Amino acid sequence: MQTIRELVTTISTWEGVDAAVLLGRDGLVIDAGGGPDVDTERLAAHVPSLLAAAEEFATAAQRGALATSVLEYASGIVLVSVLSDDALLLVLLRPTANVGSLLFALRRDRSVHAGLV
Repeated sequence: MQTIRELVTTISTWEGVDAAVLLGRDGLVIDAGGGPDVDTERLAAHVPSLLAAAEEFATAAQRGALATSVLEYASGIVLVSVLSDDALLLVLLRPTANVGSLLFALRRDRSVHAGLV
């Protein structure tokens, strides 16, 4: 069975990924992988408010529980995947990354990843 460390390492070395951060819903980092230029602690601290807004929107739009949020910016993509009630996965991607294949893999393996935390 894969460990949390192996999960983060696998995702952070995916082509086009700048960083992968496993964090709690409180914004505290559980594990992180990525380049030295990425302040994972600072980024993780912003995720709870981002998720709160996305979850409020989901309620208003009657879309059910949030599973994944994808935000596209001029310099890249931010992906937040809900793994469990307590854990989230934040992934920073370059604009050239194959987001579709990563989204598919994360969706396919969500229950396995949730079992790690």
